[in-house]
Amino acid sequence: MLNELTERAKSVASIKYYEKRMLAVCDYIYKHLDEDLTVEALCDVACFSKYHFHRQFTHFMGVGVFKFVQILRLKRASYELVFTKEKRIIDIAMSAKFDHPESFSRAFKKAYLQSPSEFRRHPDLEKLGLHFHKLERQLEPYMTVDIVHFDTTKIALLKHRGSPSRIMESVSRFREWRKSSGLSPITKSRTFNIIYEDPAVVVAEDFRCDLAAEVMKEVDDNEYGVINSTLAGGRYAVVRHFGPYDSISRCLYFLYGEWLPESGEEPRDAPCFFQYHNHFPEVAEYKLITDVYLPLK
Repeated sequence: MLNELTERAKSVASIKYYEKRMLAVCDYIYKHLDEDLTVEALCDVACFSKYHFHRQFTHFMGVGVFKFVQILRLKRASYELVFTKEKRIIDIAMSAKFDHPESFSRAFKKAYLQSPSEFRRHPDLEKLGLHFHKLERQLEPYMTVDIVHFDTTKIALLKHRGSPSRIMESVSRFREWRKSSGLSPITKSRTFNIIYEDPAVVVAEDFRCDLAAEVMKEVDDNEYGVINSTLAGGRYAVVRHFGPYDSISRCLYFLYGEWLPESGEEPRDAPCFFQYHNHFPEVAEYKLITDVYLPLK
């Protein structure tokens, strides 16, 4: 029995070490997305043999390594087409490491079912929320929990109700309100996302979250559906997340599944929220900083 438990522990440790090496490759790709990435360089990061690396990566992530790289570059391009109107499509193509606009257009249309110019004019914003690879398998390598006092904050709020895959439609509308009203400059005012359900378990149509931003004065009636509200003050447990939005949920799983049972704390009857310190595509995905707040009694 003891030998069986020992062998099982060794097996778990081996799997975690393997995952750590694979995640190091993903992290390296995010940080060097604008560079020419080679199999040799990626194998050196993970200490894998180049003869087996492609199969290992595909099995772990569900997609080949260079397809994964292209997906990340096209994802950034899709956000730039929608949110960085001043950037020319040819420059976006070059940033995505395509030598010719035609090849960029073909690859983009295959992924998003619209050409880059069509996507810029009439974007299918639901596509911005798609997950093309199994990034949710990643585990947060290290988390520090701080308990802080958050002051009650006046906010402008836009309710999102419905499928999480349509969240970018609400994001786009909220950004337009922020630009047109001038009441909550994106570069100066704090930005929040208030979460009521886990999108992984709730029926898509029942998903609820609120997009919010700090304001100094009341919001007037407007065509965007933005209303006045407040973000509750009090004690919160806070975890800082670095990297893509796709994996923020790992912080909540950690807080609820690991930290809270061992902390002796009790959650307060209020929703969790995220505070975004910067935004994609204004900064690279690996540079994104998001604080995750869990309300405590």
